[in-house]
Parts: sequence; structure tokens; C-alpha cells
Amino acid sequence: MIRITQLIHGKGTVSEVLKDRKKPLHQVPSRLLAFAETRRPVVFWNITNKCNLSCKHCYINARPELDGRDELSLEEAKAFIADLAEMRIPLLLFTGGEPLVRKDFWELADYATAKGLKTALSTNGTLITKEVAAKIKARGIEYVGVSLDGAKEETHNAIRNQPGSFKRAVQALRNCAEIGLKTGIRVTITRDNYREIADLLDFSIELKVPRFCVYWLVPSGRGKEIYNLQLSPLEVSHIFDLLYRRARDLDPEKMEILTVDAPQDGVYLLNKLKEDNSQEYENALKLLEYTGDSCSAGDRVANVDPGGNVYPCQFAQLEEFKIGNVSERKFSELWNDSENPVLAVFREKTKFLKGKCGSCVYKELCGGGCRIRAYAEEGDIWAEDPLCPYNPETESL
Repeated sequence: MIRITQLIHGKGTVSEVLKDRKKPLHQVPSRLLAFAETRRPVVFWNITNKCNLSCKHCYINARPELDGRDELSLEEAKAFIADLAEMRIPLLLFTGGEPLVRKDFWELADYATAKGLKTALSTNGTLITKEVAAKIKARGIEYVGVSLDGAKEETHNAIRNQPGSFKRAVQALRNCAEIGLKTGIRVTITRDNYREIADLLDFSIELKVPRFCVYWLVPSGRGKEIYNLQLSPLEVSHIFDLLYRRARDLDPEKMEILTVDAPQDGVYLLNKLKEDNSQEYENALKLLEYTGDSCSAGDRVANVDPGGNVYPCQFAQLEEFKIGNVSERKFSELWNDSENPVLAVFREKTKFLKGKCGSCVYKELCGGGCRIRAYAEEGDIWAEDPLCPYNPETESL
């Protein structure tokens, strides 16, 4: 995750990071979680693979007809939450499928809050009425990310495969804003919607949504079926230029812009700051160096699927990347197992990179891009990330 706004405007400076490292994890501001010294991960938990939509790019193939039989039981889920609380992870993100369709969701949310966990919700927004928004806030959930895949109603509805889903997602954002529940818009960019990103940003500002999060398409789940809709590296660069300009010009207290699934964006951002002679260049460089590796998979980020299987990130849900299962062994034990072969390689991934990623002068800053995208393209997890625009021959992006 590359926090464009934060790096451009000097939010989360190194001194501020060091100051907040002294605090208990639950007191560290969420915008600084990525820079915390601890290796306790942010956990993305797919609590269900059932969903009321059937989106084209869904990374776990969630769909309405699934019955939830492969989910952790309520007892297993509570034991998992208790372990995360004892481990003192910085954030638990409820996701799916659509997490709000799981019948015991509210009980899980209550239990996580009672255990002192900071929680967030990732949702398609279609089920968030005013009453549901109030329940989310009352449960102590601090942030709601709502998917909006186009500025035009017809674009979003086509991607989400359901008429009316755009209007309900927009209303969800309004319902949350009305009661002071922090929200963000998440958009997965493909050839179906990339021309609408500027308008979607304007719409976000109109809705007074304080966060705009861009996901680059990853070939996972149904995303594999539409990977021909992935942008080219040059097109990605054009979109990033737009995001950079808007983040530079917008009030950072009102709108935060970030990207996900392309760690090389951090390098691209540094080059833009250098071109602009920005006084924040050195600070941004220190922050990226401090994280050590902006690809956090298997280190500061973990994923647990509906059945309790643990993976390095939510896009790595393949048997060969499985770390273990929380119903068989505690998550804390799995995550701290120094002999686990999957974790061992993900935590030292720059040692194994091949192609231009292996020889790249920036690899320690970006960690070699997205390994899952490389794996899908070449059948080799250590191959170069095909989305990266860096040309080692010209040493340019």
C-alpha cells in the first residue's frame, strides 16, 4: 500500500513515527500502522465467501449461492479473535465475500471490540442502510471501505453484475458520513473503468469521502478470468500521474489517496517528488526505507480465508502459499514459526527475485512488486512484475 498523500505532504514523518512507536499498538494512529516497528500483521479476514453480488474481479470467487458451510464456526472464530487480541495485532479487517451477509457478523464484531481490537470493514455497501450504519458505529468499527468501480452508474453495475448496486453503494457512503463514521472509496481499475477515475475522484470529494484507494487488478479468483482487462505499464503510469497531481493539490486533511497491489508505485512517487524538487523527497525516502519493503505480504499483512487457512496476503490464496489453518494451530503460533517455508521466503523475497526485478536498483524499496501478479504471468513467483514500468536499460520509469 502506497500512501501517496501521506508521502507527498509529509504526514507521518519519521520523527512522528518514532514517537508513536513508543505507544501501545491500539493507540498508534491508523495512518501510521504501516510504519510500526512490530511485525504483528494487519489481518484481512474473509469471514465468508458468500456475497449478494457476483463481481467480475472478485479475488475469492464469492457469489450468492454459497451457503457458508466452509466457514469457521462461531466458536472457532471467537477463539481466532481472542488469539489476535492476545497477540495485539494493530488492525483486524472484516471482509468477504460480503461480511454483512454472515449471520453472526454482529456477534463477531462485538467480540472483537470487547477484546480491544481495532477493526475495519470492507464491503460492497449495498446492505448499509442508515440503521446498519448506526449498528456498525455502535460496534466500535472505526472505518468502512466501500467499493465503487466507476463514476457512472452503468459502469459500476456492469462490473458488480447487479442493477441498482451503484445507488446503494453511494447511499451507504452518505449514511456513514451522516453519523461521522469514516469511510473510503475503493476502486479496482481495469480497461472497463480507467477513463472514469478523474470523475470518480471528483465524485468522492463531492460525497466528502476522506479516502480514495486504488487497487490495480491482480489475477486471483475471478480476476484471472478478466486479466486481459489489466492496464499496460504505461497506462498505469498515466493513472498514477493523475493520482499524484490530485494528491499534491488537494487538502490532505480532507482527502487521502493511496494505491494497493503495486509496491513499485513508491519508487515512481519518489521520482515525481524529485522532479518537483519537493522538500518532502528525503522524508518520503526515509519512510519507504524504514518500512524496508513496501510489499508487506507475509510480514505486516496476513490473510485468513473463510475456512481459517492463513496466507501471506489476500491475493495469495493458493495451496502452495498456505501457511497453515487457525482451527488446527493458533494464528500467533503460525505467524511466529521461523521454520515455516512460505513465511521464510516471503519475508526475504528480494533475495530470490529474477528478471529485471532481481537486478533492479530499487528492489529494496519496493520488494520486487507484486509476486502474485508475477506468478500468474510466468508461473514463477520470483519472476518480474509485468506491471512495473521501470526499464533497467534506460534506468527510467
